[in-house]
Amino acid sequence: MPVPTGGYREVVEDMAARIKAGEYGPGDRLPTYRELSDLYQVSVTTVQRAVIILQDRGLVVGLQGRGLWVAERQE
Repeated sequence: MPVPTGGYREVVEDMAARIKAGEYGPGDRLPTYRELSDLYQVSVTTVQRAVIILQDRGLVVGLQGRGLWVAERQE
């Protein structure tokens, strides 16, 4: 899957598609904010904004100081 470059909406849609396609499965740890920033060629702030939306959609869970994880149950 090609990686889009752009704003947080593109990051949200691409990550959601990857989760739904099984590239990132339930319980999988996601790359760090810095790694996602490099992957999508956006700022860490843009990644943080995207993650908030993914959390609101019930796709990912953030554990303070431990990282981001794909939610066990997709809402």
